[in-house]
Amino acid sequence: MAQIIGAVACSHTPTIGFAFDKNKQDDPVWAPIFEAFAPVRQWLAEKKPDALFFIYNDHVSSFFFDHYSAFSLGVGERHEVADEGGGARDLPALAGHPALARHIGRSLVADEFDMSFFQDRALDHGVFSPLSLLCPHKPAWPIPVIPLQVGVLQSPVPSARRCYRLGQALRRAIESYPDDIKVAIVATGGLSHQVHGERAGFNNTAWDAQFLELIENDPVRLTEMTQAELATLGGMEGAEVIMWLVMRGALSSNVRKTHQSYYLPSMTGIATAIYENLASPPVGGEVERHRQRVAQELAGVERLQGTYPFTLETSVRAYRLNKFLHGMTRPAHREAFLADEEAAFEAAGLTDKERDMVRHRDWRALIQYGVIFFMLEKLGAVVGVSNLHIYAAMRGQSLEDFQQTRNVPGALYSVAGKDAAPQAWDNAAAPQPR
Repeated sequence: MAQIIGAVACSHTPTIGFAFDKNKQDDPVWAPIFEAFAPVRQWLAEKKPDALFFIYNDHVSSFFFDHYSAFSLGVGERHEVADEGGGARDLPALAGHPALARHIGRSLVADEFDMSFFQDRALDHGVFSPLSLLCPHKPAWPIPVIPLQVGVLQSPVPSARRCYRLGQALRRAIESYPDDIKVAIVATGGLSHQVHGERAGFNNTAWDAQFLELIENDPVRLTEMTQAELATLGGMEGAEVIMWLVMRGALSSNVRKTHQSYYLPSMTGIATAIYENLASPPVGGEVERHRQRVAQELAGVERLQGTYPFTLETSVRAYRLNKFLHGMTRPAHREAFLADEEAAFEAAGLTDKERDMVRHRDWRALIQYGVIFFMLEKLGAVVGVSNLHIYAAMRGQSLEDFQQTRNVPGALYSVAGKDAAPQAWDNAAAPQPR
């Protein structure tokens, strides 16, 4: 069973990353930042967690307002450094922990949190700025990271109470993970600051001190606060401290604070803190009950012959091939594919097995491999194969035999649009599985 060993809370201001990149350790202006993070770095080195659950907000670097979620969990195998303008920082990518991430994701959804999930999105200074001072990174970061992006920039944002309850659900998720690993929670953001409008430069050191006391000893009082109240006391952007409540909800009601610091060099109150978890072991059958509840929605689905649920595990495993086929929605990609399939395969880095399945339009094998059907119909539209041909091939039938099971045997269709190639809907255009 996994164990939450404790938590780190820290600001994620870009000044931290700037000071690190510019070697400002001995500069009197910047030295207090390095001094504040040193005990945290030492704590992580001593405790050696097997994974970090990292709570942050993206600063419109990888997430834009065309699709903006309240809670987005990173479930991928790798997290690159985002370019925030002028080039990405010279840091290695982070390894993810897909197995733990998908367990947490399933658990949070079972606890009725409507999560979104992401892969292949770079992480910005919300993660990499504090992480620069939390861990060494050469030749690679020492700890896998599971990022949780919280949508705090576009109102309505999740309430303080909702963030705290998410943290409580996160505790159930981590503690029900079957492997014996140690997990540390990292909460980032704040403290008081405002970076826009005539109020830009606002700080409130008295509120920062009170917040640090409340998050340690009386976090439930913070859950009652509105975004407007938090903005009044800590600045509009300072209201992002609700992310600390996710961390606090994941810990026991009583914690042991072993470190705390505060420094206000310019725009943001920079704080660091360590909270050691004092949670008691699970009581009775609470872990097994929770595991059963998490598994309930798909319980028995394995008995459905010829059915392959598209789970988070499938999504991560087959991500590269699904992404390649999703590219058929872009004119340049599909034109390149039609002009030279082999070159397109090579550019996408597909494996030999993946290339072979696409070459032979082996629809059944693609589904069994982990390609979601809606990528198959996109490929079919590009190469002139109807949905009905694909359905028949997946069942191992000829088109004629499959059509006899339909109410209107002559109905053929696809998702092909106005720019599609001629739809050569005949058996020769739709190779059967080998």
